[in-house]
Amino acid sequence: MMSESIKIKMQKFNLLTSIPVYLPIVNIDTDMIIPKQFLKTIKRTGLGKNLFFEMRYDDSGNEIKDFILNQKPHNQSKILIAGKNFGCGSSREHAPWALLDFGITCVISSSYADIFYSNCFKNGILPIILPEEKIKELSEYSKRKEEISIDLNEEKIIFGNSEIKFDIDPFKKKCLLEGLDDIALSLAKKEKITTFEENLKNSKPWIFNDKN
Repeated sequence: MMSESIKIKMQKFNLLTSIPVYLPIVNIDTDMIIPKQFLKTIKRTGLGKNLFFEMRYDDSGNEIKDFILNQKPHNQSKILIAGKNFGCGSSREHAPWALLDFGITCVISSSYADIFYSNCFKNGILPIILPEEKIKELSEYSKRKEEISIDLNEEKIIFGNSEIKFDIDPFKKKCLLEGLDDIALSLAKKEKITTFEENLKNSKPWIFNDKN
């Protein structure tokens, strides 16, 4: 049976509008994003309720009211603004799964851990890199609790009467716009793969002989 993590189709990313949530914390690692006790599952769903678990809940499992993700309207935010070096620590892919399941499909920071950054694109999350001064500008705007828009096609963030441009690798941009994860990229070459296999069977049939 195909696993849950494989069956879910990555959503296309184009224009995103949401009230942003700002976490003024540097070096947020993957264990802070989703603690190790929740890593037993291979499903992409159900992890959102445990996102930032140790910051969102007290020892009795009750929501900490002062934590911003427990407050309206930020508990519905789809855009997260964070401190530098976001997603450091282990390479667990559960971290972007948890963000996505909570509803966050865009993270804005001045820097990321390389593996986390790559995992975001594979799961339909746009990680935007901006200079520190632009992060500060957005974080100040976020205090208004007003929506901002992320236009991936135009590579810009729109807020109020202002906008900020950002850069993104063209191939990664294409994958997000078209909703292509690693599996979808492979399936797009299905005909070539089938042709290769047929040619190989004809030229080297012994490779496919069943020895059992």
